[in-house]
Amino acid sequence: MKTWKVVVLILALLGIAAGGVGWRTWREVFGAGPSFPEGDRFILIPTGSTFDQVVDSLKTGGILEDDHAFRLLAERKNYVERIKPGRYRVPSRSSLNVLVNTLRSGEQEPLDLTFTNVDDLPELAGRVSRYLEADSVAFLRAFMDRGLQQEAGLNERNFISLFIPNTYEMWWTTTPQQFIARMVKEHSAFWTDERKAKAIHYGLEPWEVSTLASIVQAETMRTSDAPRIAGVYLNRLRIGMPLQADPTLKFALGLDSINRVLDRDKLVNSPYNTYVNLGLPPGPINMAEPRNLDAVLNAEKHDYIYFCAKEDLSGYSNFSRTYEQHLVNARRYQRALNARKIYR
Repeated sequence: MKTWKVVVLILALLGIAAGGVGWRTWREVFGAGPSFPEGDRFILIPTGSTFDQVVDSLKTGGILEDDHAFRLLAERKNYVERIKPGRYRVPSRSSLNVLVNTLRSGEQEPLDLTFTNVDDLPELAGRVSRYLEADSVAFLRAFMDRGLQQEAGLNERNFISLFIPNTYEMWWTTTPQQFIARMVKEHSAFWTDERKAKAIHYGLEPWEVSTLASIVQAETMRTSDAPRIAGVYLNRLRIGMPLQADPTLKFALGLDSINRVLDRDKLVNSPYNTYVNLGLPPGPINMAEPRNLDAVLNAEKHDYIYFCAKEDLSGYSNFSRTYEQHLVNARRYQRALNARKIYR
């Protein structure tokens, strides 16, 4: 009888111990994880990561406190050999079970990628690489790929017209090639039948609209002046007059930061010298914003042929129909620059 009681007692103690272990295991797997006072956290798992690297990232990010239970659960759920790269959201107090399921599912959290005020493709590559996994070198290499340019119906000088500055939702793992493919779709979406019809009315292709818009963009930051300046350039194109756009000279000279164009600058040997070459330059001199693209497509109809920055340096322009009046406006502006000792 005593032996029976001892056996029962031992079994009871073992059951209690097993229950305790089971409870601790259940709590580790399904119980609440670390609390993030600042809100949800994100983990980035690069392409080609090993399981150990994932664990290190989780621990470094303060998402994982004890990796023993995580490793056991990951093995049980067949995650160890099936690492999926991406950007994942981890809510505060997420259990290990939720964490493993999230990573195993491959359901990334998208991000908002924004680019505006971009001058050239190297700058765009740098901007985009701040958001996505690939580095700026990989993006620039793709942007300069002649094959990808041709697939988009463009070339090395006008390829920048493909990109419409905006905010786009993307996956962190988007490759440079996928990014370009997405931009092709966004470009097509921007160029609606209505916008295409307006471009055709002026005898322009979309990339030519972008080229003219880039000049308008470089000429003024005043939204109200942009359609009027666009109208001046369209008038010049219509009558066969050189555009005579100072921003194109600055682009040709690589001197975008100068405040004043000199007569000797107008002699530069470049297809972007619109003082000596008729028509539009071979491509945009910057990445035109949508508002400036629309400023060209909805250019103000007038008979102005000339314009010059106002002498108050407000950023607005004076417009004129005759060269004589333009000279008056130009001298006022030049005197204002001289008074401020701005000679270049």
